[in-house]
Amino acid sequence: MTMHLHYMEHDMKFSSWYGILVGLLMIAQWTFSILSGGVPEFQSAPWAIAFHLAAEMTIALMLISGGIATLKSIAWGKPTLLVGLGMVIYSEIVSPGYYAQQGQWAFVAMFAALLFGATISVMLLLKQGELK
Repeated sequence: MTMHLHYMEHDMKFSSWYGILVGLLMIAQWTFSILSGGVPEFQSAPWAIAFHLAAEMTIALMLISGGIATLKSIAWGKPTLLVGLGMVIYSEIVSPGYYAQQGQWAFVAMFAALLFGATISVMLLLKQGELK
């Protein structure tokens, strides 16, 4: 029984830290892109980029808050983390198209690796059964 609990804790930690790290990286990437002037959509499509950024920041906050709450065994943490992971899976499927269109295949590969990590994180969380 103790061995089983150890693996469950390890699974939760991986998923939690994956969510926290990806959420922080999303915020960092957008901050860098905005501050370096790398988001031309602010001029060409301001409403579209505003809504896109709102979605991206919502994903990041769900991942970070859900990851931290799960590490602290707070009841709403795991469901919140699972919702954030579902959101980021969508983003990791859609976002590479922008980079593929520009022939930036390293970014496409990065999103594929992130998608793999998110999928593993969801499977590890769901393997434990209850959403508590």
